[in-house]
Amino acid sequence: MTNNRSIKNLLPHKVGDTHIRLIRIYRTVIEAGGFAAAEVELNISRPAISLAITELETLLNMRLCHRGRAGFSVTEEGETVYQASIQLLASLETFKSQVNAINRELKGELNIGITDNLASNPEMRITEALSALKQQGPEVIINIRMSQPKDIETAVLAGQLQVGVVPDLRTLSGLHYIPLYKEESLLYCSHQHPLFDKDKKQIEQINIEDYDAVIPAYPQVAEIKQQQKILKPAATSTDREGIAFLILTGCYIGFLPTHFAQRWERQGTLKAIQTERRQFFTHYSAIIRKGNRADYILETFLAALDETDNNV
Repeated sequence: MTNNRSIKNLLPHKVGDTHIRLIRIYRTVIEAGGFAAAEVELNISRPAISLAITELETLLNMRLCHRGRAGFSVTEEGETVYQASIQLLASLETFKSQVNAINRELKGELNIGITDNLASNPEMRITEALSALKQQGPEVIINIRMSQPKDIETAVLAGQLQVGVVPDLRTLSGLHYIPLYKEESLLYCSHQHPLFDKDKKQIEQINIEDYDAVIPAYPQVAEIKQQQKILKPAATSTDREGIAFLILTGCYIGFLPTHFAQRWERQGTLKAIQTERRQFFTHYSAIIRKGNRADYILETFLAALDETDNNV
């Protein structure tokens, strides 16, 4: 049982930016699954991460995680601290939003989560809305987190992100959805693939199931999965850039968004095949948490986003 003396020494009387920084680092390490994986996310060295965790452990007077040759693992106390860190950091973001709502000046931060490979979308709605926000509030700091849809949904629900952009894979009751894009995808092969030099009539007559294909290793809606099922799975990728890498080897065919593949089509290194039969659309939405208190920065961004819809 923990005595009163040890409880008193867990944290200083005043928790400042330095302590918050240590907690943020600790949380990132836990979510990344170790120091090595957290290096990229935090953009600091492994020794610096280790030093920060040691400092936090000293501050809290407890062992938070095991690291060494046996691998990385979280202690029972470390798991409790991690759960508390989620609540603390979410409360900080809520505080920022509430202050922004009181102060009707565009000062503060917009934290937005976006899935991969949307920058080349010709509608550019997110880009235009961010530009409009920055023009109206030059002092606004925009933080973009590139992540998987489920991670963006979780972060928006937890208050870590004010807004996210995700494909319409499911509808969560705690989120409000704002339709954005309809993204076309076609089946592609590269100039090094045997199908590239065949004419349209020849390609229409072939059995596409006979050729190795790269299959997405991320969630998709049922109608899109049906298109993927006709392919011969020989490789997988967790994102569209990985799919493009494998198609460009000349060893695989695979589906890509047309706006993303366009750069290689112009170079003559990719070609869409069986376009009348092998096609699907992915719908994207902006998401915000239901019941959020008014946030002037978010309001301004959403108004700018709505304006881009009127301009389409």
